[in-house]
Amino acid sequence: MVSPSAAASGSLRLVEAGGSAGLRLELAGRWVVAEAAGLDQRLAALPKPEGRLLDIDLGGIAAIDTVGAWLVHRTASRWQAGGGEARVVGASPEYQVLLGQVAKADREGPVPEPGGSRFLRFIENCGKSVMLTWAETLALVGFLGETVAALFRLAFVHPGRFRLTSTFAQMQKVGIEAMPIVGLISFLIGIVIAYQGVDQLAMFGAQIFVVNLVAISILRELGILLTSIVVAGRSGSSFTAQIGSMKLNEEVDAMRALGLDPIEVLVVPRVLALMLMLPCLTFFSDMMGLLGGMVMSWVTLGIPPDVFMNRLAAAVGWKTFFVGIVKAPFFAVTIAVVGCLEGLRVSGGSESVGQRTTASVVKGIFLVIVLDAAFSIFFATIGI
Repeated sequence: MVSPSAAASGSLRLVEAGGSAGLRLELAGRWVVAEAAGLDQRLAALPKPEGRLLDIDLGGIAAIDTVGAWLVHRTASRWQAGGGEARVVGASPEYQVLLGQVAKADREGPVPEPGGSRFLRFIENCGKSVMLTWAETLALVGFLGETVAALFRLAFVHPGRFRLTSTFAQMQKVGIEAMPIVGLISFLIGIVIAYQGVDQLAMFGAQIFVVNLVAISILRELGILLTSIVVAGRSGSSFTAQIGSMKLNEEVDAMRALGLDPIEVLVVPRVLALMLMLPCLTFFSDMMGLLGGMVMSWVTLGIPPDVFMNRLAAAVGWKTFFVGIVKAPFFAVTIAVVGCLEGLRVSGGSESVGQRTTASVVKGIFLVIVLDAAFSIFFATIGI
């Protein structure tokens, strides 16, 4: 069977080869973008594969560009999809490289927007969001399990592999170096609470109870919550950026090649450092918040520091302080695990580092607030 092209610059001819079981498609001339429309029509007229072998012979081609190579690749792919077998023969080394690049870049186009009502699309998007959230939760829980296993392995099986120097270095970065910003924010928040409290309590003649308001709000909730949010934005993003940069530079792969576990080397020191330092930062935040409230009470109400301290001792007990401090290790593990997980997920280029860093901060702050709400419900249930 012969099907010659009418175009002199680009042609194709289909002949039988090897009996009825094989066909040969001989290409000739210039297979370039200017001839693509005509060549595409002739290729569309090829017979059905019916399980036959098709040899696409490029020996007669004078010139071929990316569009021509894509037509050849698409013809072979369609032939194979129809149940036949296709192979390219007679191609020069340059043409083989071009065909290989075209085949590598071939991918399905974007899925068109589904039709139907907006309500159905809304339900579909909600389902996708739920599945994505479930997958993220499983990934986070699984990574937390890997971290805990590595921690127990270092503590009881291979204590000599524990990196004490790295842990102390991370403690300085996430703890000591974070004290100025944490202290300043807490001091200002204490001033704001005292000022707003005095303004509202003055309507009832109960200005003295501003001490109770400042102490309970800071010790129970605001001290740990503000500190965790600052740490999530400062240290959590730092964990993601550091580990992500190491991932892009293939340092993490080099660790695995040397027989080192990245969880033990990179994650465990950061998690331990934040677990140890966040309670200390919370205590510092509480003291700075109370100091800010005391200064504002002294300025606006004339309550001297000694009276403020006496009223503070009568207003709160150890339970109030305990409620805030006990949350710190849980928040620390959450922030550190999220930051390290997002860092290990970095791939591609530097843009991925920015995306994962943003995701780390958002997820860290969101989970901290969720945990804080859960703790509030729990303490209210047990009467603390």
